[in-house]
Amino acid sequence: MVESWVNSAERIGSDLHLELSLSEPGGRRATLIRALRDAVRSGRLAPGTRLPPYRSLAADLGVARNTVADAYAELVAEGWLTARQGSGTRVAERAEPLRHAVRVPKKAPPRARGPRHDLRQGTPDASSFPRAAWLTSYRRALQQAPNEVFGPGDPAGRVELREALTEYLARARGVRTEPGRIVICSGFAHALRLLFGQGAGGVLRGPLAVEAYGLGFHRELLAVAGVRTVPLPLDEHGALVDGLRRERAALLTPAHQFPTGGPLHAARRAAVIDWARARDGVVIEDDYDGEFRYDRKPVGAVQGLDPERVIHIGSVSKSLSPALRLGWMALPERYVGDVLAAKGEREAWASVLDQLSLADFIVSGAYDRHVRHMRQRYRSRRNRLVETLAAQAPHVEVTGVAAGLHAVLRLPPGTERSTVKAAVWQGVALDGLAAFRHPATDMAARDGLVVGYATPSDHAYGAALDALCGVLPPL
Repeated sequence: MVESWVNSAERIGSDLHLELSLSEPGGRRATLIRALRDAVRSGRLAPGTRLPPYRSLAADLGVARNTVADAYAELVAEGWLTARQGSGTRVAERAEPLRHAVRVPKKAPPRARGPRHDLRQGTPDASSFPRAAWLTSYRRALQQAPNEVFGPGDPAGRVELREALTEYLARARGVRTEPGRIVICSGFAHALRLLFGQGAGGVLRGPLAVEAYGLGFHRELLAVAGVRTVPLPLDEHGALVDGLRRERAALLTPAHQFPTGGPLHAARRAAVIDWARARDGVVIEDDYDGEFRYDRKPVGAVQGLDPERVIHIGSVSKSLSPALRLGWMALPERYVGDVLAAKGEREAWASVLDQLSLADFIVSGAYDRHVRHMRQRYRSRRNRLVETLAAQAPHVEVTGVAAGLHAVLRLPPGTERSTVKAAVWQGVALDGLAAFRHPATDMAARDGLVVGYATPSDHAYGAALDALCGVLPPL
């Protein structure tokens, strides 16, 4: 038995006595967790007691700092401890010690019933949907709709919407297209299904280069279609496209890499177009929240560099609502016929009335006004997140450009898993960065959190940020 007496009277007002046995199963981390948990249960560490900084305790115990940091984070996750920047790590007020020598089961406190704070990425502020303006466009579209609207439709989508999108995408995103090269779909996942289909019957075939971090749902969809994906490493300037080799296509998020947040550098934009020309390949551009850039004007679409080498895909799922199920593809001429054939044979079509409503919404200027309003709203949300972290957790860095509906928080190495677990126990819904990592990438792993700031209501946002800071690993 190795005993370590940590005299921390000046720091926390009492002596912290821990007994660590290096022969116990689980190693030093597990032994430290058990020792701290037992100290709380027995009452030697009373509720509210402040623990030493993990660097100090690590030095006194002769263990690595990460060992203590992980132990603290695990006990925060279990509810025995709380952590807050500025007040340190303390014994939770609700942690009950053993009394009268009665034995209690060694189990964690009850897990929260559902998240109290929703900080998941990818969902816009549902309360900000422009109901009145959308209703105006819907009524006008319905009143002016010709009778043919209520009969069999065009698989390409209503021409009114394709014409409105041609003008809007040219003006707002720098896309060069025409109505006959736009196909309306139900969102990005629908577009992927149309492009890759099942097996050899798809418009495109693999292997497909993808970014090393991205949505697992998209990778699963492609795997079901028999498409092998090849991960491209990332840095602060986006995907390292010089790693493209013999792939037939490349799927990128150039405006705002999802989820890490870097835009594709201008030199790499040119390089990926050169690759597509040399390989007779195609770039699939996911214009993920491309309209929402807060530190400068939005970066134009890669499609504008070569409309015959880029399939530009967009939707209203972030700008308006995912409930509308409306998206579009601006296609090279050579793919239009095959995509329409795939859509006609296999896929349901988006609501014609919703298409006409969106067309009116764009043409009337309501869409531009809504995007400007939400850009200001989300900028304010992101700024508040950054300010709160600077005040309560200055050691946690916000990475990526100021854009989109989420931010990535960089965590100390080895702390992501325990932090996500702590968030679950404390009722904070968010994602760890590892959830988006391609399983085949050899890119160095990063510890981080993907935090969405669009979903909570205004009155609940402050509490959500406080709860977030409460689960972050201490300095």
